Amino acid sequence: MGIAERKTRERQQRALQIMDAAKRVFSAKGFGGATMEEIAQAAELSPATLYLYFKNKNELYASLNLRMLTFLRERLDKVAQDGSLDSGQKVRALSGALYEVFLFDPLILFNVFHMQSSEALGALSPPMVEKINGLSAQALRAMGAIFQEGMDQGVFRPGHPIALADIVWSVFSGLVLFEENKRIFDPGKDFLKTTLDMALELIARGLEASAPPPAPAAPARASAAKPRSRKGKTT
Repeated sequence: MGIAERKTRERQQRALQIMDAAKRVFSAKGFGGATMEEIAQAAELSPATLYLYFKNKNELYASLNLRMLTFLRERLDKVAQDGSLDSGQKVRALSGALYEVFLFDPLILFNVFHMQSSEALGALSPPMVEKINGLSAQALRAMGAIFQEGMDQGVFRPGHPIALADIVWSVFSGLVLFEENKRIFDPGKDFLKTTLDMALELIARGLEASAPPPAPAAPARASAAKPRSRKGKTT
């Protein structure tokens, strides 16, 4: 092994060491309560060394997203490329894949949702934003390929595959946050998998080309009062 290769590997190992320590501190204290100094202490490094790898706490927190997004892309790719499933089955299999992503690390998944719906991305370096956006786009394309396959086969009604992927991701993120909020008040409640299965089943059925088309929007209702004739009588 050459000197340059050894240094690259050592740097990668050090970065993983820092991220493992950061995950422990974030889990214990939350993003707001954690400090870079505490993370450095948990990683058994000096704060100055920490800043050589991550420019701020936001970037360190975001780096944990990359693991989650990589796992997400791998799981979606596996479903999309599964030749034993037809298109409808692949859509339904998204439920299990997404639930595995949740089980992979709920804390980091919440962070992914936080990062995509806040201004936190503005505090990140351009390379980090590019990595996050790139992995997110790959995951959406993998999901979109499932919908495109069904459309090409005439199994699904025509539509925009990436828009459908956005819908599934929005449903997933909304259900995760909603179900976790309910568990705060009642820790015994755990309906995420059941609800997610139902949501993907409804989406799969709605995509079927043989399904009845959506009902047209109802026309605006007229006023309840009947118009009057010139003589004051109702018509």
